[in-house]
Amino acid sequence: MKNDILLKYRMLNAEEVNREIFKDFIRYQNVTKCWRKENGKWIIKDAPFVDDWIENDYEKLIFCLKNTIASDGFVYAAFYDGKLKGFVSVESEIFGGKQGYCDLSSIHISEDMRRKGIGRTLFLAAKEWAKQKGAKKLYISAHSAVESQAFYKSMGCVEAEVYNKKHVEDEPYDCQLECDL
Repeated sequence: MKNDILLKYRMLNAEEVNREIFKDFIRYQNVTKCWRKENGKWIIKDAPFVDDWIENDYEKLIFCLKNTIASDGFVYAAFYDGKLKGFVSVESEIFGGKQGYCDLSSIHISEDMRRKGIGRTLFLAAKEWAKQKGAKKLYISAHSAVESQAFYKSMGCVEAEVYNKKHVEDEPYDCQLECDL
């Protein structure tokens, strides 16, 4: 009960998206296995690395989130005891022709708050927002870690019918996914 009282969700505004808001956010992810597409088939491969943000990553993230807000996109966050512990962003543009995609540009949960339903709540809010904007599906260029992909599968995501070329070029190891709204 106490945890529910301390957990709050709300939209972020551009003024509060700065380095300070991330001071209690732990991006750290120890990745051991990832999904890879080889010869047209998805397989799990050993691909050990630590995923964490450095200062340059925060600068880029802050710029992107502020841009999303400025272009009428969706930036929604989870706070536990007043500290940022998760966020999701969706771009306002609809692309992909008949697919009617809205780009879920980021979803991250602090390491200390994973597997508590925050990601699910943020993802469902993103779906609802995109649906109200007139999109048919969310498009996600998603981290290929087995744990990340398990989350997206649990949310109903499948391989995208049409790949976004820019996402593939920017992150060639990401899994290109979509989720019906």
